[in-house]
Amino acid sequence: MAKEDRSVLGWFAFVVAITALALAMFGLRGGSTSSAASAAPASVDVTLTEFRFSPLMITLPVGGGTINISNTGTAVHTLTVPELGLKSGDINPGATAQLKVGAAAAAGMYTVICEIAGHAANGMTASLMIGGDAGGAEAAPPTTMTWQEMDRMMADVASQFPAKTEGHGGDLLAPTVLADGTKEFDLEAKIVKWEVAPGKLVDAWTYNGVVPAPEIHVNDGDKVRIVLKNSLPESTSLHLHGIRVPNSMDGVDPYTQPPIEPGGSFTYEFVAKGPAVGIYHSHHDAQVQVPNGLFGAFTIGEMPIPQVLQDQGFTKVDKSVNMVLNDAGTIGLSLNGKSFPATEPTTLKVGEVLEVNYLNEGLMAHPMHLHQPVGWIIAKDGVPLLEPTPGDTINVAPGERYTVIYKAEAPGVWAWHCHILNHAEGPTGMFGMVTALIVEA
Repeated sequence: MAKEDRSVLGWFAFVVAITALALAMFGLRGGSTSSAASAAPASVDVTLTEFRFSPLMITLPVGGGTINISNTGTAVHTLTVPELGLKSGDINPGATAQLKVGAAAAAGMYTVICEIAGHAANGMTASLMIGGDAGGAEAAPPTTMTWQEMDRMMADVASQFPAKTEGHGGDLLAPTVLADGTKEFDLEAKIVKWEVAPGKLVDAWTYNGVVPAPEIHVNDGDKVRIVLKNSLPESTSLHLHGIRVPNSMDGVDPYTQPPIEPGGSFTYEFVAKGPAVGIYHSHHDAQVQVPNGLFGAFTIGEMPIPQVLQDQGFTKVDKSVNMVLNDAGTIGLSLNGKSFPATEPTTLKVGEVLEVNYLNEGLMAHPMHLHQPVGWIIAKDGVPLLEPTPGDTINVAPGERYTVIYKAEAPGVWAWHCHILNHAEGPTGMFGMVTALIVEA
């Protein structure tokens, strides 16, 4: 063989060897990467807040994985995938949870919602894509609605008001009058199915089976006796918020009394001092028991109307209502235990005077706004004001009570709602903390 031929063959062999080595190295790297990918757990982190999932597009590969959930908001939330039957259960503020998506979940797009009443309607929805890359990415939901569809949905919800639902809370609780004149009220704390909105049944923690609990009303100087039986699966206690009682009757276990264990009972006794607008609620595992429904109005006597308002024609109260606000727990965004369109309207005639006690048992402040008539605040936290304060939007913080009077001025259906707008209205219509004042000619 010629020297030139041997040189060409040698160069060819060198190139083949280098190519083989490169392919081998690429194959090793590719195999290593594939192995690492298959070994990595399929998971995605999702954050819940008011009222949003982040990311909006949650993606997992075929074969399922884990959704790691963190609630960084101030209200209870859930993460539910209805089409797959997956539910996280209630996740309290600051808490975390995991939701396992099984290997049987087929590739495709699924709707994700928060099941707390009003939250999904408020826009707390997202999408789960099975067959995408694990990790998730911010993206708009894959579908949008036209303005015509939005208008139709809004009109449909509005036409249902006031929708009929099972259960009515907040009615006056009649006492048993004992031989010495003591007014005795019997309460039972128990869990019942409660219809917050049409078709929306939740496990409510109640006094006497209703949300809010029955109103307890007494007069200044009355001797009061409350007997509470605990039929809950955990201990409880009863605190009279804003009502002057002896320390031993303050209902804060374990300091003022032992906890009322399941099956047990406790009797609270005191002399009513008023006028007062207060709340009775649990003070045991309160972040769960209270938002879930263990709250009711406790009123003593009547609030006086300041003379300056009497001179303007506010001579008497024609109708008085309590409006208990909530935004968390199983009840969610609600007025008196119901969410729009199941909230209850109030009816007046032109010239009549309405007295409203706003009582906030939620976890957030709510600026309550009644369209048309100017409101006059005549008492704060149950204390009468010497000078009334005007306000058409009254911000009620958690635990606060405001007594406000309104005079109906013009006929019509006047909207009445929380003015944090994503507590009241979204792209599918009104929801949550909305009702109406109906003024008749």
